[in-house]
Amino acid sequence: MAGLHVRHRKTVALDSLDLDFGPGVHGLLGPNGAGKTSLIRVLATVAAPTGGRVEMLGEDIGDPRGRAAVRRRLGYLPQEFGYYPGFTVREFVAYMAWLKEMPAADTPAAVERAVARVGLADRIDAKIKTLSGGMVRRVGIAQAIVNEPKVLFLDEPTAGLDPEQRVEFREMLRELGATATVLVSTHLVEDVAAACTEVTLIAAGRLAYRGTPDSLTALGTTADGIGDNPIERGYTAALRAHRESAAVREVAAR
Repeated sequence: MAGLHVRHRKTVALDSLDLDFGPGVHGLLGPNGAGKTSLIRVLATVAAPTGGRVEMLGEDIGDPRGRAAVRRRLGYLPQEFGYYPGFTVREFVAYMAWLKEMPAADTPAAVERAVARVGLADRIDAKIKTLSGGMVRRVGIAQAIVNEPKVLFLDEPTAGLDPEQRVEFREMLRELGATATVLVSTHLVEDVAAACTEVTLIAAGRLAYRGTPDSLTALGTTADGIGDNPIERGYTAALRAHRESAAVREVAAR
């Protein structure tokens, strides 16, 4: 993406952002209101930018034909996803596969694989309204991966998952990242440390830091910051450094 700009009425959510993501698992960090969800919504083709260009899987998503082609090959889990409570898990994931234009002959096996990967094989014929919040979240992950996407966008995917489920989810992310590009937006820095190959930190719609989890952890071992462990301290140190630099540029521009 180049010069990506997103405005919500008078608020700038993304400010001329330049980024590229290759294969692997990428952690997207930032404070509330940083623009993480706006970025993922644009990349997932559910929202249009107000400026800039985005290419994905060799397609320009600003072009309707390119956007349609990309949608068949991506997976997306928003922070809050809509579902039909009266559907069973099988029915809902199959419905989402249909929306992604998966071949009908391939769908039943693909649904069972996706549901098994999120640990819900024994509840595949249960109605979604009977599931716990954590289970519903896992249904959301299943629908995102049912088409074995080449690009996968997950917005706060571990919300509602218990510690054991989060460990299993991290392992699944690592497996998916071996063959696909996965972008995970989260507030849980430890998830990034455990599963991601690269970290992108944005603040106020701009790139604040980019590097590996190890480099962010190293930053936290040499700098004072708020957090219980080095990567959390590295996160706060990187954020503070970006804000200080932005303040200096603002003063110089006056």
